[in-house]
Amino acid sequence: MGVNASSYPNSCSPRFGGHSQTQQTFIGTSYAPSQGYGGESKLYSLEHGMDKPQDKKKKSSSLATLKRRFIKRRKSGRSADHSRQMRELLSGWDVRDVNALVEEYEGTAALKELSVQAGLARPEARTLQQDLAALYQHKYCTDVDLIFQDVCFPAHRAILVARCPFFKTLLSSSPGFGAEVLLDVGTAGMDAAMFSSLLHYLYTGELGAEDARLQNVDVLLRLSEEFGTPNTLEADMRNLCEHMCYYDSLLSFSSDSELVEPFGATGPPPGSSSVSHSIPEEELRAHKAVLSARSPFFRNLLQRRIRTGEEITERTLQTPTRIVLDESIIPKKYACVILHCMYTDAVDLSLVLRSSPSAGSLGEVQALVAGRGCMSRAEEAMELYHIALFLEFSMLAQG
Repeated sequence: MGVNASSYPNSCSPRFGGHSQTQQTFIGTSYAPSQGYGGESKLYSLEHGMDKPQDKKKKSSSLATLKRRFIKRRKSGRSADHSRQMRELLSGWDVRDVNALVEEYEGTAALKELSVQAGLARPEARTLQQDLAALYQHKYCTDVDLIFQDVCFPAHRAILVARCPFFKTLLSSSPGFGAEVLLDVGTAGMDAAMFSSLLHYLYTGELGAEDARLQNVDVLLRLSEEFGTPNTLEADMRNLCEHMCYYDSLLSFSSDSELVEPFGATGPPPGSSSVSHSIPEEELRAHKAVLSARSPFFRNLLQRRIRTGEEITERTLQTPTRIVLDESIIPKKYACVILHCMYTDAVDLSLVLRSSPSAGSLGEVQALVAGRGCMSRAEEAMELYHIALFLEFSMLAQG
């Protein structure tokens, strides 16, 4: 079991080995001349002293007239250019073609307005990077404790192995759940704060701004020599999804309305990356870190197991967690689509399993009873949308 340590501030700023990104907020302030009590404010000039009221009124009137002329000329010029271009374009068109163009413009404007309103009506979907940043901050379902300078950093073995050659070599000799690994880092000047920023980068692909030393090119070169240079976060997570090394959970599906005990154990030790082990065909490998980071449904389920003490038993027996899902709620045919989206932020409907009606989802069976045959892509997308709402997985719902 890992010992929770105080987490360091995490914020996303310059990329490790990339370009820095800075966000600034400009707050405008308006200034209005103060008015004297009982009278109008006076305009003073350093060269000519106080202007007469008549001169002031005349200058203001002239300036306003000139401004109006400029605006009128600019508007008329733009309008004339636009109308001339449209006349030249439509001079040889038939009336029906012009009406079709007008309808196209009106439809495009309506779609744009609908898109804007839809964006305002729903919150923006959280990305993989944002969810992994929250995972590093809150330490959900950690399976290894890194000890550096007497500070404990609970972490996730699969993410470290997939992202960093240094940790891939180091953790291969400590396959057990909850192992404590003492770190001996050779980079000069490395302290706990910098090490936390380094871990933050491995989770998010961006370096934390709390340690300005990481913006130094020489420091980045020394870190690259010792830890290696990772690929992009997207590429490493896609590779993790394909190979499922260090998996620590198995998704199983039950057609019964009443689930069996979901906390059994099966399969080989999750530290092995080999795919030749005997695992039931209906079970899919996954990582608890990714499941808990992307879906509050899975996070609450796994956190409840930790509170009841069942997590300790699995760590002792070196067995992955089996999560049994009711197929009438989450059909197995969509499991690959859901997992792929969790690791890549992409919804690929080509991953939907095409199977016989007896092994299909509840929606397929209902469709066959109604005489509609197999479900269309649109119907599958709508079913996936409702599954995403149940899992509280916003990227899948909006993808």
